[in-house]
Amino acid sequence: MNGSDKLDMRTIKNHGWRVTFAGLGVNMALGILYTWSVISKGLPDDWTATQKSWPYSLACFVFCLIMVPAGRMQDKLGPRLVASIGGILVGAGMIMAGFSTTPMAYMVGFGVLAGAGIGFGYAAATPPAVKWFPSAKTGLIAGLVVSGFGLASVYAAPLSRLLIGNFGLPTTMKALGIAFMIVVVGLAQLLKTPPAGYVPEGTDQGKNAVKTPGKEDFKPTEMLRTWQFYVLWFMYACGAGAGLMIISKLAIIADKQAGIKLGFILVAALAIGNGAGRILAGMLSDKLGRQKTMFICFVLQAILVFGLSRTTEGSVLAGMVSLALISALVGANYGANLSLFPSITKDYYGLKNFGVNYGLVFTAWGIGGLTLSILMSQVYDKYQVFTYAYYVSAGLLVAAAATTFIVKAPRHEEKLAKAKPC
Repeated sequence: MNGSDKLDMRTIKNHGWRVTFAGLGVNMALGILYTWSVISKGLPDDWTATQKSWPYSLACFVFCLIMVPAGRMQDKLGPRLVASIGGILVGAGMIMAGFSTTPMAYMVGFGVLAGAGIGFGYAAATPPAVKWFPSAKTGLIAGLVVSGFGLASVYAAPLSRLLIGNFGLPTTMKALGIAFMIVVVGLAQLLKTPPAGYVPEGTDQGKNAVKTPGKEDFKPTEMLRTWQFYVLWFMYACGAGAGLMIISKLAIIADKQAGIKLGFILVAALAIGNGAGRILAGMLSDKLGRQKTMFICFVLQAILVFGLSRTTEGSVLAGMVSLALISALVGANYGANLSLFPSITKDYYGLKNFGVNYGLVFTAWGIGGLTLSILMSQVYDKYQVFTYAYYVSAGLLVAAAATTFIVKAPRHEEKLAKAKPC
């Protein structure tokens, strides 16, 4: 870079913090996904339990799948358009559901449209933010942006409960749909990526700079040819799956296993931990490194899950305070995955194709959560306890912790080939 280029860099206004908090706001609206347990209570009584679970399950599945094409669109077309599409789809889906009380309307409205909208918005929130900051702040910025999704249920759950109680579910769905459409589309206009060649202020380019072995930017096809992708995918599936497994059944765990009827308190504690864990883990990973932070989170989560297996009515761990603390820590360790894995994807595979690359890594979130949640349900249906599901999950977490010692940044074959002497 010559002197004139450096001078040009200084004339560029840094929009990093504006983009970061806009992304956080987008995610706080999209986090309506986590309030489905409240929304489902307002559905007609003649719906079966399976029918009530389908819109949420479908939304999670569509969210997971749409992250790949949405990530590619974000890389090619920019975050404003992609996030705006997300806001329109979320709003339209919820409004559609508000005009009907049939299972099909909610499956299409909340499950397909809102699920896709969440995927578009989520895919566009983090990439532009991390591009404005040096690598030393990647974890912090990613954690801040995604914390909004985890914290959303802190306000959205009581708000939804209040609106449903006073105005009914149809009006609530329409009102929330209109509100979220306006908020997400509005905040999307604040999302902006830095110009090509931008070097974030504070980037260490001296002898202490972090050097990525191999090629800086990997195409999706190149990433899929590295063994590190599959190791990261496995680790993400284990970490996210364990958290989603507990989240999906926390109220039942409190009631049936510990004899506590105030399960919503535990849900609130988990939500706070979920949001805070994303920020704290991101900051910690900037200091200790991604792998060390992952190891700590995986091991701690395994201990917590195993502790839940020993929690029975009347036991030391079954008290409200003890379970609230466990719930918050489970939420924090689950949330940590949502800041650690976008950060390590950026570290390993670069920023140019970050949106689609992380979208591919993110499929582990959906598959891991779906698999372990189904396992937990089937174990309970058969044995009326969750014990064996806890053991499987804890074992997978230990395996994920072990893999942190072998995973390392990939090297690009073409670059290595050029580096070899003739």
